[in-house]
Amino acid sequence: MEGGGEEIEIGDENEFPSVMGRKYSPVVAHDNDSAVVEMTSIRPGSSSSLRNHHLKKAKVDVDPNMTSEEREDSLANHSINGPQRESKLELFGFDSLVNILGLKSMTGDQIQAPSSPRDGEDVTLTLEQPKPSADKSGTLMGVFVPCLQNILGIIYYIRFSWIVGMAGIAESLLLVVFCGSCTFLTTVSLSAIASNGAMKGGGPYYLIGRALGPEVGVSIGLCFFLGTTIAGAMYVLGAVETFLNAVPIAGIFRETITRVNGTDIAEPITSPSLHDLQIYGIVVSILLCFVVFGGVKMINRVAPAFLVPVLFSLLCIFIGVFSARHDRPADGVTGLNLESFKNNWGSAYQMTNNAGIPDPNGKIYWNFNALVGLFFPAVTGIMAGSNRSAYLKDTQRAIPVGTLAATLTTTGLYLVSVLLFGAVATRDKLLTDRLFSATVAWPFPAIVYVGIILSTLGAALQSLTGAPRLLAAIANDDILPVLNYFKVADGHEPHVATLFTAIICIGCVVIGNLDLISPTSTMFYLVCYAGVNLSCFLLDLLDAPSWRPRWKFHHWSLSLVGALLCIVIMFLISWTFTIVSLALASLIYYYVSIKGKAGDWGDGFKSAYFQLALRSLRSLGANQVHPKNWYPIPLVFCRPWGKLPENVPCHPKLADFANFMKKKGRGMSIFVSIIDGDYHECAEDAKDACRELSTYIDYKKCEGVAEIVVAPNMSEGFRGIIQTMGLGNLKPNIVVMRYPEIWRSENLTDIPATFVGIINDCIVANKAVVIVKGLDEWPNEYQRQYGTIDLYWIVRDGGLMLLLSQLLLTKDSFEGCKIQLFCIAEEGSDAEGLKADVKKFLYDLRMQAEVIVISMRSWEAEGEQQESVETFTAAQRRVVSCLEEMKEQAQRNRTPLMADGKPVFVEEQQVDKFLYTTLKLNLMVQKYSRLAAVVLVSLPPPPLNHPATFYMEYMDLLVENIPRLLIVRGYHKDVVTLFT
Repeated sequence: MEGGGEEIEIGDENEFPSVMGRKYSPVVAHDNDSAVVEMTSIRPGSSSSLRNHHLKKAKVDVDPNMTSEEREDSLANHSINGPQRESKLELFGFDSLVNILGLKSMTGDQIQAPSSPRDGEDVTLTLEQPKPSADKSGTLMGVFVPCLQNILGIIYYIRFSWIVGMAGIAESLLLVVFCGSCTFLTTVSLSAIASNGAMKGGGPYYLIGRALGPEVGVSIGLCFFLGTTIAGAMYVLGAVETFLNAVPIAGIFRETITRVNGTDIAEPITSPSLHDLQIYGIVVSILLCFVVFGGVKMINRVAPAFLVPVLFSLLCIFIGVFSARHDRPADGVTGLNLESFKNNWGSAYQMTNNAGIPDPNGKIYWNFNALVGLFFPAVTGIMAGSNRSAYLKDTQRAIPVGTLAATLTTTGLYLVSVLLFGAVATRDKLLTDRLFSATVAWPFPAIVYVGIILSTLGAALQSLTGAPRLLAAIANDDILPVLNYFKVADGHEPHVATLFTAIICIGCVVIGNLDLISPTSTMFYLVCYAGVNLSCFLLDLLDAPSWRPRWKFHHWSLSLVGALLCIVIMFLISWTFTIVSLALASLIYYYVSIKGKAGDWGDGFKSAYFQLALRSLRSLGANQVHPKNWYPIPLVFCRPWGKLPENVPCHPKLADFANFMKKKGRGMSIFVSIIDGDYHECAEDAKDACRELSTYIDYKKCEGVAEIVVAPNMSEGFRGIIQTMGLGNLKPNIVVMRYPEIWRSENLTDIPATFVGIINDCIVANKAVVIVKGLDEWPNEYQRQYGTIDLYWIVRDGGLMLLLSQLLLTKDSFEGCKIQLFCIAEEGSDAEGLKADVKKFLYDLRMQAEVIVISMRSWEAEGEQQESVETFTAAQRRVVSCLEEMKEQAQRNRTPLMADGKPVFVEEQQVDKFLYTTLKLNLMVQKYSRLAAVVLVSLPPPPLNHPATFYMEYMDLLVENIPRLLIVRGYHKDVVTLFT
């Protein structure tokens, strides 16, 4: 055997078992597969029992480098763990494959699970050799170090002492606690979501998207990508500016700006040239991008080189603070002194110039709100570890532990620094010395300069590492086709996304304005943090069965407070930037909802909708709905009594009519179709048909659901539907179907019994019925209709006919029509009194209609049209002929009169009366409603003990020569009310 494989003879005792007419046998494995299992169908009854199986050959890949003992163990494991294990699960048949595929599919691996094979089909299952995973990072290097590098930035070194001088020790502590609480609560929420299951690449985007849906996830994810990229540019500019301040001779343009301040300690303030910032910034950005192109392994090797000097510089700062004034006396540095601590306890908010130096003539006034915007970037960066979630060994442990450790470490560092800086120097020194941390550092300031540069470069490196991976994760979800260029295979580096990130970063560096870049980045960070908190709030509040995070220290109230804090901080920093960032996120959300592909990630909104629907359903109860709250819920029969192409699951005009029954699209329709056959045989066909029907009603923009029922025949299927469809008061209340106009021309003799049975079932189930005659001529939403909507109100129907006419008027197609209400009165009745009562009734119902009262002679048929008389005569002859056949058959069988398998009792005089009544009503409609856009007439119930064909004769005579007719029957509930 090639590749070092060996052939093994497997006898009957090791043969794969025969299960329900199928057998499992090993076949030749592919080069990259560890095993291939082939299931072939064997006809039941064939000589394929386990005892009579012939000897089979199974080829198993064996590594040629194995020792003889390892090879024997491998072959023994195949023999023992393969066929024998399957044979023990013979009872479960095909379900035993859950051992192979089930767990992988549950963990999110996209494995196509095989469906149950049908007779005569062969199914081959291939188990691929697992790919060697890339080097994964642990908690320390994968989460803690990136977060620590991102959080410890330039703000601490060059602005933190100034913040202490401006706000004082007390409010500085409050500031740190306030901003730190926001990130701490966000970290708690992040820990809960990240520990609720396996997590793929994308970090916060993956968490937010799976919690709040793809639209919210992509919009916030792209904002966070931009924020992370812009933050990288901010860190690069901070490093370059610090380098040029420390080494002014390195400036190419050597431009300095001196600002004079009005304090006791006057020092010149110099700023490097904008062109120097741009040139050095571009060079540094390119160098960092080369490191990022090297992959996570190279970044993990380089990260300690950036972090260790930073930690050493912090140590030097603290040593310098404790040894200040003793070894190196300096102006304004008092050493740790209680007097300085007391003097710096309160705040000293004042006007400053653009460089932050106190100046009575300055243009900037600082207060607590402004300091929040200045300091908050010093606590961001908590997502640096989760951004690399695809490269972590255990995200459920690493992200909570590493992120919380970095957050608490930096917050503790800031709190201690506030106390030390406030006690070691005077307020003027803190406000005028921008690099006080370098001034006080031991043994010389250069160490802090190195720490500043390396801390900012480290933060920039982590930003440029996380941003492209975030963009690649968004692209891999295939929500936005425009992002397909940034897709990357598992285990590969996102080079295209990295190049795109580098271009954006360099573009921001070219701007060179830290005051513009910093608030923008901060806003995008806060949008992301708010999204994480809202995601945890929603998941924790809904508490779905799938919500089982390993991180137990969380509560929905903490997440809600965290989200509110994020929003408050956004508005404290800048109203303008807040509105711009939220507007950008909204635009992306709108774009994704229109252009994006639909994705069902089981997000929290779906769970919220589900629970809201359940609560609403329970609140509705099962009692009768008040007429003011009554909505039509039509049950639309999609394919009865008509021929449609196979690829059209529903008559398009039925879908249009269902929309016409709703006011402004509000309401729900249920589209049903019945497949004749056995459920076990037609289950898959029913699922396919349901998907096609759902797609079609979405295409027709109908708000509703699709249901396919498999039943022995249409009558049984409808009877099951009418009894079980819906829940509580959300059951369908109107059955909509087309009139079976083709039953006579196509000689479909089974339609009358089915049609009558459906109407009787609706009457028994207390459902209203609307039958559409002339469905092919029904207008769509773009065809304007003129004329009248004529109602022939014969029987009380709870006001359903009146309400339907009003709903038709709300549609563009019928808004130009007027309503005419015809009341049928027996001769001799008070027609004027009836007309006055009906007008008063319509007035109280807030309906406008012209009322016409017609007196009808039940037995007179004068002035009939010749065509109608011929139709009536032909119907009468068919009824008499059918009745004679039934009598002859009854005499032969010596049984009562039978029709449709049921005994019937028919009086010829009653049949003639029904025919005359329907003829007269038909002639009346033709006389008064010849120009009507649509006619509505009451549906007569099927007479008891009359054959179904007789009822069809009555109905055919009623609808004759009326092009567009709605036959309506209400139910024992009022759908309109007089009262407000």
